[in-house]
Amino acid sequence: MAREILPVADRRQVRAYARRLTLKYPRRLAAALALHALAAVAGLVVPWQLGALVEDVERGVAVNVALFAAGVAGFMLLQGVLVRYAVLASARLGEKVLAELREEFVERVLALPLSTVERAGAGDLLTRTSRDVDSLSRTVRHAVPETLIAAVTFVITIGAIVLVSPLLMLPMLLAAPLMYFSTRWYLHRARDGYLRENAAYAEMTEGLAETVEGARAVEALGLERRRRERADRDIAGSFAAERYTLGLRTLWFPSVELGYMVPVVATLLAGGFLHSGGWVTLAQVTSAVLYAQQLVDPLDRFLMWVDELQVGGASMARLLGVANVPEDREPAGGRPADERLSADQVRYAYREGRDVLHGVSLTVRPGERLAVVGPSGAGKSTLGRLLAGIHGPRAGTVTVGGVPLVELPPAELRGHVALVTQEHHVFKGTLRDNLLIARPGADEEAVRDALAAVDALDWALGLPDGLDTVVGSGGLTVSPAHAQQLALARLVLADPHTLVLDEATSLIDPRAARNLERSLAAVLDGRTVIAIAHRLHTAHDADRVAVVEDGRITELGSHDELVAAGGSYAALWQSWHGAPADPAPVRAST
Repeated sequence: MAREILPVADRRQVRAYARRLTLKYPRRLAAALALHALAAVAGLVVPWQLGALVEDVERGVAVNVALFAAGVAGFMLLQGVLVRYAVLASARLGEKVLAELREEFVERVLALPLSTVERAGAGDLLTRTSRDVDSLSRTVRHAVPETLIAAVTFVITIGAIVLVSPLLMLPMLLAAPLMYFSTRWYLHRARDGYLRENAAYAEMTEGLAETVEGARAVEALGLERRRRERADRDIAGSFAAERYTLGLRTLWFPSVELGYMVPVVATLLAGGFLHSGGWVTLAQVTSAVLYAQQLVDPLDRFLMWVDELQVGGASMARLLGVANVPEDREPAGGRPADERLSADQVRYAYREGRDVLHGVSLTVRPGERLAVVGPSGAGKSTLGRLLAGIHGPRAGTVTVGGVPLVELPPAELRGHVALVTQEHHVFKGTLRDNLLIARPGADEEAVRDALAAVDALDWALGLPDGLDTVVGSGGLTVSPAHAQQLALARLVLADPHTLVLDEATSLIDPRAARNLERSLAAVLDGRTVIAIAHRLHTAHDADRVAVVEDGRITELGSHDELVAAGGSYAALWQSWHGAPADPAPVRAST
């Protein structure tokens, strides 16, 4: 299946979103900025006092050292208190913004079209939901408040220098061209560099995830060398991307460091010259030099966090880009007349010009049990996803009650047909929470009935805290077989009319799977079930069997009819039925 990288938001979208989110809480923002401004003003008093002290000493005026020290200590204490509350206000605002941003991102991810989720690389989705969210969290928690503090402090300090002496402000301008052009050069390249870095990391994660998930297939087919080569290429790509951004920083940082020193030295030299000519007093020179030295900290903080802002901006662009995914269906308002599921001359391709289904037509009667069998790679799972409405066909139609599945809203679609695959997930939370995802309003009896329907009630009640046992990340580890039973129990709770089971019991012991399927059959009586089977007893129990080969349905009929016909199904049944009592399952996934 061709993998697609999700889109990335452009600069305009990122700036507009950041502006909207920042200005959404004007009172909190104003309070934080006011506290930082007061803290900056308090920090400017001490250099002014030192300037006055130097001039008093020069004139021979007696100085009360104790009073001077008390004044310095008092303003430093005041600045410390103001900084504390300013940082606290900034942190609260940052956490508020971050919480809202995370919630919006989760909503965007959950609103992604199912076909997009199927086609998107796992590495890209994982990187956006983990690495990018973490990077943006660091930016919102630290970079944004620190940048605001630095900007406010810088502006107020510049203002203090102008008030001390406008002439002493002129030496400060010598470093401006160097810092402006070097920073502009860096910012012009940094965003794209960090986007490439994140994309390369996503590609590396994708390759590693595929290798781990398919470890048995890799070993069985002797693909170890090819997978190692793929990993080496991905790591080399990630290394090159990170080396590029590191190279930008190694060129930018030294120019910035040079820009820090120029104002201090220039102010000191110019101040000495102006003082000798009687243009400024010694107090003004002292205060201006100290203020110039004080500028280093906010300027350094600002420019250092600008780099983090580039990382956060790139991550935000990737997170916002999720919202740019176009919808794969347009609800037309049609109402299905019944639950008859039909595919008419369906074609589908993961890559343009390479169909994996070739004009498949199939009608599943309400309440029928249909088994879909065939060799690996024949198109069974693809057909199952089209019948479940995950993908829309390239040509032809898939309808329920005469209405195309792609014209039904997702919530309504899931009331008609649902898909369960061998891929499963245990969410962090209690076992009961994992089940109630499918139907939040279900009562205790319904939950227990769903577990009993999939032969999972006994082991669930046997857990340390029963249904209140915490499972998933950080909780009790649930075996793959039990996780698959939970997925099936969710399906029972959701209670759609048509179920598509794509090897939904593949991880369960064959004997247990047989019992589970019989239990499910009793609970799902009257429901339409389409089972993509790798164990042929499922086909034996079905009302009809569809044999898929090379993207086409080559045989369709009951088990007895197809065995009597002596075709592909008969050969497959003979091969499977002639094995020992507990044969190894015939893996036949697409």
